[in-house]
Amino acid sequence: MRIAVITESDPQESRVAVTPETVKKLKALGADLVVQAGAGLGSGITDADYEAAGAAIAADARAALADADIVLKVRRPNDTEIAGIKKGALVIGIMDPYGQEAALKKMADAGLAAFAMEFMPRITRAQVMDVLSSQANLAGYRAVVDASAAYGRALPMMMTAAGTVPAAKIFIMGVGVAGLQAIATARRMGAVVTATDVRPATKEQVESLGAKFIAVEDEEFKQAETSGGYAKEMSKEYQAKQAELVATHIAKQDIVITTALIPGRPAPKLISEAMVASMRQGSVIVDLAVERGGNVAGAKAGETVVTPNGVTILGYLNVPGRLAATASSLYAKNLYSFLETMIDKKEKVLAVNWDDELVAATNLTREGAIVHPQFKPQV
Repeated sequence: MRIAVITESDPQESRVAVTPETVKKLKALGADLVVQAGAGLGSGITDADYEAAGAAIAADARAALADADIVLKVRRPNDTEIAGIKKGALVIGIMDPYGQEAALKKMADAGLAAFAMEFMPRITRAQVMDVLSSQANLAGYRAVVDASAAYGRALPMMMTAAGTVPAAKIFIMGVGVAGLQAIATARRMGAVVTATDVRPATKEQVESLGAKFIAVEDEEFKQAETSGGYAKEMSKEYQAKQAELVATHIAKQDIVITTALIPGRPAPKLISEAMVASMRQGSVIVDLAVERGGNVAGAKAGETVVTPNGVTILGYLNVPGRLAATASSLYAKNLYSFLETMIDKKEKVLAVNWDDELVAATNLTREGAIVHPQFKPQV
């Protein structure tokens, strides 16, 4: 049972799919680990660290992938990487499959069994495998740190002999895992925090963290959550009412952090140009959804924009990767916990139960076909 880990080809990606800790655990399950030279450097892990844990070091990606039964990745493999993976191998990573039919077909045509970690069911036994939560948690934390650095003023109220420094006002839009961590971090740093979300259940969560909840709480709001715990897309009428409330609130804020995403759809627009224009000079907006089109008018992926009225809009890509060492540590544990369910611990061989609900929910391609119901070609 050979497991390969290679350097991520995306120049924005600093994370890695295994750490020395998970190398040791995988070795204990009977696996041989091969890691491409330099794969962990972006996360502060040297080749010597991997070798000390029991992994072999390959000179390049091709050598690492040769004869691998399992390939662990952060992001979906590109065409060159797919060509180097043997037929029947398992490829596990964050696949980002929406709108990527051609990429899915290439993995299927290559005979790979591809698994999308972001499709892990939100059930108790899979909590330790939930990459969306582990990575979004770090993104929420980092968003506050980045916003604070760009803001250039103190966040907590300070009473000094020279005068009183008022607390910064921070508004969090979207109260999922990232939003909740952003609230908690901003509160710890002493800011006055408010938050909004279309899901009614989040009101209690926001208030439990010491923040104030802002929303139009009508009948539609009370029904605005899917059975899977995600936000529903709201009606135009509700969006207009919520936008009016938010517009008034945003004009008074020092920092706004947006985190709203709907799986499989472009990020909803939450902040208009007029709202940005209403903010004070020196205010900061962090758009955590910028990779999916963004929640903020004027936000640009991978860029920092300063508007004519002096508002800074941060559009960092791969925000969890800005904490690469911590992000890789958590992600590697997510991968290990999932892969462990596919290994016969007594015989120490790969033994995938294709009927397992975790496997069925995450499996995209198998035996030359796209098998996931959301992406399977319609006959």
